[in-house]
Amino acid sequence: MNKVTTMLQTVALSLLLIGGAQASASKHTSANKAAVVASTSTTKASKSSHSKPMMKVNINSADAGSIQQALINIGPSKAAAIVAYRKQHGAFHTADELAGVKGVGLKTIEKNRDRIVVGSVASATSKR
Repeated sequence: MNKVTTMLQTVALSLLLIGGAQASASKHTSANKAAVVASTSTTKASKSSHSKPMMKVNINSADAGSIQQALINIGPSKAAAIVAYRKQHGAFHTADELAGVKGVGLKTIEKNRDRIVVGSVASATSKR
Protein backbone atom coordinates (compact mmCIF):
# COMPACT_ATOMS: atom_id res chain seq x y z
CA MET A 1 0.00 0.00 0.00
CA ASN A 2 2.91 2.33 0.69
CA LYS A 3 4.21 1.94 -2.87
CA VAL A 4 0.80 2.77 -4.35
CA THR A 5 0.55 5.92 -2.25
CA THR A 6 4.04 7.00 -3.26
CA MET A 7 3.25 6.38 -6.92
CA LEU A 8 0.02 8.39 -6.69
CA GLN A 9 1.85 11.25 -5.03
CA THR A 10 4.46 11.21 -7.82
CA VAL A 11 1.77 11.28 -10.49
CA ALA A 12 -0.09 14.10 -8.72
CA LEU A 13 3.12 16.10 -8.37
CA SER A 14 3.93 15.56 -12.06
CA LEU A 15 0.48 16.74 -13.11
CA LEU A 16 0.80 19.76 -10.88
CA LEU A 17 4.16 20.65 -12.41
CA ILE A 18 2.87 20.16 -15.96
CA GLY A 19 -0.20 22.27 -15.22
CA GLY A 20 2.01 24.99 -13.75
CA ALA A 21 4.24 24.97 -16.81
CA GLN A 22 1.24 25.33 -19.09
CA ALA A 23 -0.14 28.24 -17.07
CA SER A 24 3.28 29.91 -17.14
CA ALA A 25 3.57 29.35 -20.88
CA SER A 26 0.16 30.89 -21.54
CA LYS A 27 1.28 34.10 -19.80
CA HIS A 28 4.23 34.40 -22.17
CA THR A 29 2.28 33.41 -25.28
CA SER A 30 1.03 36.91 -26.05
CA ALA A 31 4.58 38.28 -25.84
CA ASN A 32 5.87 35.70 -28.32
CA LYS A 33 2.84 35.69 -30.61
CA ALA A 34 4.50 37.69 -33.40
CA ALA A 35 7.52 35.36 -33.43
CA VAL A 36 5.29 32.30 -33.61
CA VAL A 37 3.24 33.78 -36.45
CA ALA A 38 6.41 34.68 -38.38
CA SER A 39 7.82 31.21 -37.81
CA THR A 40 4.58 29.54 -38.91
CA SER A 41 4.26 31.62 -42.06
CA THR A 42 7.87 30.86 -43.02
CA THR A 43 7.26 27.15 -42.51
CA LYS A 44 4.09 27.24 -44.60
CA ALA A 45 5.86 29.11 -47.38
CA SER A 46 8.72 26.67 -47.55
CA LYS A 47 6.37 23.70 -47.55
CA SER A 48 4.10 25.14 -50.20
CA SER A 49 6.93 25.95 -52.57
CA HIS A 50 7.95 22.30 -52.66
CA SER A 51 4.51 20.75 -52.43
CA LYS A 52 4.46 19.59 -56.04
CA PRO A 53 5.32 15.94 -56.53
CA MET A 54 8.65 15.27 -58.22
CA MET A 55 7.93 15.19 -61.95
CA LYS A 56 10.25 15.68 -64.88
CA VAL A 57 9.18 17.74 -67.87
CA ASN A 58 10.76 18.18 -71.28
CA ILE A 59 10.64 21.94 -71.74
CA ASN A 60 11.09 21.52 -75.51
CA SER A 61 7.93 19.49 -76.04
CA ALA A 62 5.62 20.02 -73.07
CA ASP A 63 2.55 22.22 -73.23
CA ALA A 64 2.00 25.04 -70.73
CA GLY A 65 -0.19 22.90 -68.49
CA SER A 66 2.44 20.20 -68.14
CA ILE A 67 5.16 22.75 -67.43
CA GLN A 68 3.04 24.43 -64.78
CA GLN A 69 2.20 21.12 -63.17
CA ALA A 70 5.80 19.89 -62.98
CA LEU A 71 7.79 23.00 -62.08
CA ILE A 72 7.94 24.82 -58.74
CA ASN A 73 7.02 28.54 -58.75
CA ILE A 74 5.78 28.36 -62.34
CA GLY A 75 2.17 29.40 -62.70
CA PRO A 76 -0.03 29.57 -65.79
CA SER A 77 1.38 32.84 -67.14
CA LYS A 78 5.05 31.82 -66.74
CA ALA A 79 4.34 28.40 -68.27
CA ALA A 80 2.67 30.09 -71.24
CA ALA A 81 5.64 32.46 -71.51
CA ILE A 82 8.03 29.49 -71.64
CA VAL A 83 6.05 27.93 -74.51
CA ALA A 84 5.85 31.28 -76.35
CA TYR A 85 9.60 31.85 -75.90
CA ARG A 86 10.31 28.36 -77.24
CA LYS A 87 8.13 28.98 -80.29
CA GLN A 88 9.82 32.30 -81.00
CA HIS A 89 13.46 31.36 -80.26
CA GLY A 90 13.56 27.62 -80.86
CA ALA A 91 14.45 24.70 -78.63
CA PHE A 92 16.21 25.15 -75.32
CA HIS A 93 19.69 23.62 -75.20
CA THR A 94 20.17 23.96 -71.43
CA ALA A 95 17.93 24.60 -68.46
CA ASP A 96 19.78 27.86 -67.84
CA GLU A 97 18.35 29.27 -71.07
CA LEU A 98 15.01 29.53 -69.26
CA ALA A 99 16.43 32.69 -67.68
CA GLY A 100 15.71 34.37 -71.01
CA VAL A 101 11.99 33.98 -70.34
CA LYS A 102 10.53 37.02 -68.61
CA GLY A 103 9.67 36.16 -65.01
CA VAL A 104 11.89 33.07 -64.76
CA GLY A 105 15.00 33.71 -62.70
CA LEU A 106 18.04 31.70 -61.75
CA LYS A 107 16.57 30.79 -58.34
CA THR A 108 13.54 29.24 -60.01
CA ILE A 109 15.77 27.34 -62.41
CA GLU A 110 17.87 26.01 -59.51
CA LYS A 111 14.76 24.87 -57.61
CA ASN A 112 13.64 22.98 -60.71
CA ARG A 113 16.94 21.74 -62.13
CA ASP A 114 16.16 18.09 -61.27
CA ARG A 115 12.71 18.42 -62.86
CA ILE A 116 13.80 19.96 -66.17
CA VAL A 117 14.60 17.77 -69.15
CA VAL A 118 16.05 19.39 -72.26
CA GLY A 119 15.45 16.87 -75.01
CA SER A 120 15.41 17.30 -78.73
CA VAL A 121 11.96 17.06 -80.23
CA ALA A 122 10.93 17.32 -83.85
CA SER A 123 8.13 19.75 -82.99
CA ALA A 124 10.55 22.11 -81.21
CA THR A 125 12.26 23.78 -84.13
CA SER A 126 15.64 25.34 -83.55
CA LYS A 127 16.04 28.86 -84.92
CA ARG A 128 19.37 29.59 -83.23
